[in-house]
Amino acid sequence: MLDIVLKNCTIVNENKIFESDIGIKGGRIEKIVASISDEAKQTLDLSRKVVIPGVIDDQVHFREPGLTHKGEIATESKAALAGGITSYFEMPNVNPTTTTNELLDKKFDLAKTKSCANYSFYLGASNSNIEEIKKINIEKACGLKVFMGASTGDMLVDNEKTLEDIFHYAPVNIVTHCENTPRILEKEKEFAAKHGENIAPEHHPYIRDEESCYLSSSLATSLAKKYNSNLHVLHLTTEKEMSLFTAGDIDNKNITAEVCVHHLFFSEKDYETKGNFIKCNPSIKKETDRLALINAVNNDLIDIIATDHAPHTLEEKEQHYLKAPAGLPLVQHMLPTLLDFYQKNIFSLEMIVRKTSHNIAKRFQIKDRGYIREGYYADLAILDMNQPSSITRENTLYKCGWSPFEGYTFPASVHATILNGSLVYQDGNFLENPLGMQLEFDRR
Repeated sequence: MLDIVLKNCTIVNENKIFESDIGIKGGRIEKIVASISDEAKQTLDLSRKVVIPGVIDDQVHFREPGLTHKGEIATESKAALAGGITSYFEMPNVNPTTTTNELLDKKFDLAKTKSCANYSFYLGASNSNIEEIKKINIEKACGLKVFMGASTGDMLVDNEKTLEDIFHYAPVNIVTHCENTPRILEKEKEFAAKHGENIAPEHHPYIRDEESCYLSSSLATSLAKKYNSNLHVLHLTTEKEMSLFTAGDIDNKNITAEVCVHHLFFSEKDYETKGNFIKCNPSIKKETDRLALINAVNNDLIDIIATDHAPHTLEEKEQHYLKAPAGLPLVQHMLPTLLDFYQKNIFSLEMIVRKTSHNIAKRFQIKDRGYIREGYYADLAILDMNQPSSITRENTLYKCGWSPFEGYTFPASVHATILNGSLVYQDGNFLENPLGMQLEFDRR
């Protein structure tokens, strides 16, 4: 007997769209065939629904430990499931910062009992932890995060010798936040002198400007080429940076590029209405940059789409620009945003699936996930292309209680989410208290 049979699915997987049934047993996909007549504990008719692999978000900040007034592993991973995200990689700029393997192990221990979705964690680099980096367990940690721009505590890596060592010795993928801190500090002084107390969110993309990003990302790519490192550059924001990357299939790249959904959706014109609620680092920039990023996604210069989910409380965001922290909550609304691009004939469904699941699984060598394949874990997002989703504070699940998309109605929605073979979310409701699994990597 099968656990679940999904009937009459429209499946998007491996650059194809086709009709099929899916049989699930023991947490994995047992069958993908035109018609399944086997007895099952549960049968769902998914006529007029689209089934895709669950999204793997390679960049989130869930704020635990130490910053749990903003978000927690439990709250944010649950919101992710409501958005069709079944797996995530979480960042090290918490308190204390995850810059030792001992602290990394403690985060995995936290997630065992708290994470609603599947999980892995990055070790964070600092100017002084190269020996910890060399000892990373490559079958456990998703990668190494390097902040080549201002960050929490001791995590700004600006020592030239340290960067050389990191790119030389890192045994896992290096993922980078690329901004040039001296340039940013110079621009902050310039804008403070010019605007004084009137400095405002709309100045943010000119303080954290195109050049600050390019100086840093060009350094990262040059170091990766020098040491033949595996480099993944996170949340790119500028047209200029696209010259640093090569178009083509991700299988043939040691240097890969990522864009986040808010940089595809918003531009500098939105600061007037959204203010600090779209303040993030790197900054949301010009409309020409936004359009260049969309073009780069479609032309395979950019390989992966993620969220950089980074919640802050309303009180924090409502402070003056200079005090308001940077970051947006996004995991619940990534897929509806991308489906909006699909409905506008900007992105194809096949490309969305490739850059939110397949390519992450490939790039980070995740075992048995990221595809709809027999034998793989049944992590699935079920989409309703005909059911609009209106974003309000009342239906937002983040602990911080707000979304930058408030007031927007997306033309499609996440109808249901299947996690490790269990139907955990459907029609706005959680059907059980889900518990995710630690992601495994095939890196021998």
